[in-house]
Amino acid sequence: MRAEKLKVIPIAPAPAAEPKEVEQSLYQPRKKIYPRSVKGWFANWRWVMVFLTQAIFYGLPWLNWNGRQAVLFNLEERKFHIFGLIFWPQDFIYLSALLVVSALSLFLFTAIAGRLFCGYACPQTVYTEIFMWIERKIEGDRAARLRRDKEPLSLRKFGLKAAKHASWISVAGWTGFTFVGYFTPIRSLAHQIVATGLGPWQTFWIFFYSFATYGQAGFMREQVCKYMCPYARFQSSMFDKDTLIITYDAERGEPRGARGKKADPKALGLGSCVDCGLCVEVCPTGIDIRNGLQYECIACAACVDTCNQVMTKMGYEKGLVRYTTQFAVNNKLDRRGIWKRVLRVRTLIYVTILLAIIFGVALSLALRTPLKVDVIRDRGMPRMLDDGAIENVYRLQVMNTDERPHHYVIEVSGTKDIGLSSEDEFDVPAATTKAVPARVRVMPEPGQSGSVPIRFTVREEHDAAIAVNEKAVFLIPR
Repeated sequence: MRAEKLKVIPIAPAPAAEPKEVEQSLYQPRKKIYPRSVKGWFANWRWVMVFLTQAIFYGLPWLNWNGRQAVLFNLEERKFHIFGLIFWPQDFIYLSALLVVSALSLFLFTAIAGRLFCGYACPQTVYTEIFMWIERKIEGDRAARLRRDKEPLSLRKFGLKAAKHASWISVAGWTGFTFVGYFTPIRSLAHQIVATGLGPWQTFWIFFYSFATYGQAGFMREQVCKYMCPYARFQSSMFDKDTLIITYDAERGEPRGARGKKADPKALGLGSCVDCGLCVEVCPTGIDIRNGLQYECIACAACVDTCNQVMTKMGYEKGLVRYTTQFAVNNKLDRRGIWKRVLRVRTLIYVTILLAIIFGVALSLALRTPLKVDVIRDRGMPRMLDDGAIENVYRLQVMNTDERPHHYVIEVSGTKDIGLSSEDEFDVPAATTKAVPARVRVMPEPGQSGSVPIRFTVREEHDAAIAVNEKAVFLIPR
């Protein structure tokens, strides 16, 4: 039987599929966070700081001091009133010192205990806490808000949302009004609002600051901390192995897993973490602290409070998530051992510099003379008098930085036969500036010409401690 040959027919390869274009977003879409309410030791301290900071912010503009607003940054008159102190543009050095003290304090607190300012005193944290409290009171806690946001729009849902936003706008509006009240007398500002007579800049800044508070505390929240705040980016440069940070004890907690309250975790081969996820649900920035320290963590310690509650219910030791240091975790130090390492070289340097600056500023303020004088020579040419004397005209810009009026006397010295040909006494009301003309005459010696250094002395008539000496130049023409 003859074998038949098989004919092989070549098959053309299928055309290669064209690669599909993949569009990749450069921005991560925001996943809305619904923080769960939490109670505990750190939560109580956070609310103490909310009450303290807002009592100061809302209350200071309404305090009176010597018949005026106690704290007022009057830009129009170029005077800053802080209780009994009055600062002028010439006192810019004190603002510089304040900024240096604030920066060093931030470095010190961060080196010791991480982002304490962010978690307890930052305006973004404080107002977000207030807005979330309003949200919970009106809409309910996390589960209720999640359920309601998935429901279709109804009359009840619309009413709750409207009440929440109306409350937010009220708080934001009062905040904007108070902010502007630091720069214009707040009582007159309130009268202007009632009489609908606000100026353009007051109107702009009230609406601007109100809108910023409403938007950032009501909508942006964690995005401000994650993307807008520069401190989140460079905080790690201020940390070291002895900085207190919120830490998950992985050696004790892993492997994590669910179990019954009466179950023995060792028999199940599990650690202390029951993997309930509450530490994530209470976090205002939505991170999982069990993944290690992240730049989004604002050290509010909400995860510490809720984890301690879970540990108590399960009958385990507290502190699975706690404030501790990297050195303490690696070396298993107790609380006493941690605090022994707080006063290290880095923090001692910060404390020394900080105390030195504060002491220097306080001493400068205590010894500050409530009188400032600027001497400006008139641009006109010197005038020759009938008796052969030469006269120069000056303008003395005298600032009385005291809360009471003063009577001053002008004296001039520096060369032979020098004197004043104008009034040598004048009054300056409290906390005001006065321009005083001064005509100085000199009987020149034969052949004397050019510039002669002289000195003005302005002193209080009844208080020798209040006196200022200023240099000037007297011109004698050829």
